[in-house]
Amino acid sequence: MSKTYLLAHDLGTSGNKASLYSEDGALVASATHSYDADFFGNGWAEQDADFWWKAVCDATRQVTQSIDCRLIACVSFSGQMMGCLPVDREGNPLRKSIIWADMRAQKQADKLAKEVGKDALYAITGTSVAPTYSLEKIMWVKDNEPDVYKNTHVFLNAKDYIVYKLTGKFATDYSDASGTNAFDIVNKKWSEDIVRAGEVEMNKLPDAYPSTHIVGKVTREAAECSGLAEGTPVVLGGGDGPCATVGAGAVNCGDMYNYFGSSAWIAVAGDEPYLDPQQRTFTLAHLEDGLYMSVGAMQSAGGSYEWMKKNLCASEISESQSCGKNVYAIMNEAAEKSVPGANGVLFLPYLLGERCPYWNPDAKGALLGLRMNHTHEDIVRAVFEGALYNLRIILDIFRGEGFCPKQLTLIGAAIKSDFICKLIADIYDVDVIRPEVLEEATSLGAAIAGGVGAGVFRDFSVTKKIVKTRDVIKPDAGPQQFYSKQYALFKKSYYALEALFPELSV
Repeated sequence: MSKTYLLAHDLGTSGNKASLYSEDGALVASATHSYDADFFGNGWAEQDADFWWKAVCDATRQVTQSIDCRLIACVSFSGQMMGCLPVDREGNPLRKSIIWADMRAQKQADKLAKEVGKDALYAITGTSVAPTYSLEKIMWVKDNEPDVYKNTHVFLNAKDYIVYKLTGKFATDYSDASGTNAFDIVNKKWSEDIVRAGEVEMNKLPDAYPSTHIVGKVTREAAECSGLAEGTPVVLGGGDGPCATVGAGAVNCGDMYNYFGSSAWIAVAGDEPYLDPQQRTFTLAHLEDGLYMSVGAMQSAGGSYEWMKKNLCASEISESQSCGKNVYAIMNEAAEKSVPGANGVLFLPYLLGERCPYWNPDAKGALLGLRMNHTHEDIVRAVFEGALYNLRIILDIFRGEGFCPKQLTLIGAAIKSDFICKLIADIYDVDVIRPEVLEEATSLGAAIAGGVGAGVFRDFSVTKKIVKTRDVIKPDAGPQQFYSKQYALFKKSYYALEALFPELSV
């Protein structure tokens, strides 16, 4: 009997990863095709949608070169959320996509808060008013690029654009829709009151369906571009956060995990939205209809590592180029030469403003406590620790509400490092689980949604069989006193600098 395959694409900020899975959830092949994003000094961030399509086509051909594409049961997607891509009736982009990291729409966020009320909007959508969300970005386009807005047929997120390119259908799923600040997460529909308060036309938002919905089939034109077989079913999949939730095995109430990528988050699955009284966290629709994921997300976790690599690690880059060793592994080795607490150096990782817990687009990054005796290794370690201190704040928010995990699952490319996993366990003071699948966890979630939609899997309970544990890392009592002291100072540092952040804007 011929094998059946599931193809999933994970459209991230820096590239698209195509992953081919067998019908038992085993990874057969994967390929990543990178692309660029434009980050501007004024808090703007954009990306060319044509990059996404080319990356999807190229990666598809690479991972399917040794199989018969007619054996692919479906193709499904995970994608970066909270974007704003205006397209015309033929699906042609009218400008670059304004991506999740963009913070330009503060004026529009303020207007929405005034018209709807922060508490009312949070209760309906599960998300706080903020410029990071899609609705505020759409409002910005209407206010600042009226011709683009007028000619827009529909606004899409990344995966939804690729779904259109494959099928000719405009659609989104509940999980991606729940990251727009415009979706009623309980009733699973666009909130007319909120959308109209933003003075956006309802028909410019795509129809929303469950993540397992088969939206259409690969067209002849798309088959020629991608190498897929014409007629292959296309399952919507979901936003990257909800897909990662499934890929981390968080499909039962109370399951909690930490994703570490360009951005990072800690999330817990539940059967109803969790609304934080201080609105520090937000809630998205889970891939499984009827479940939710409550999330605390930070803007620049792995992004801080990337910034450090480009600007502070020329010697590590040179060594990597000369010996072929991974540059991040060399950076880890540098950090290990310092000590827990980085000899008193603190790094605030707010290079793109911040979401949880502050929701402050004006927040800035900083290195604090530097003295003549500090070394490069101290600074590298401080950057690593700074991102984790901010995530510890998020974990403590959930702990304060009774979500106290005995073990926390970790996913993301950085989790391949034993050093990073140990650092997380020590700073969070919790046992951490490292699954077998780390980098492909997000695409695995999309593949499982595709398999459920295509009838390969009965339901999402199959996740518990597919997601297997590699190892468990426990915290050590020794470093706790250093981390506890620095963690307390880290939290104080933000408030000490908060009033200065707006004045530091260029």
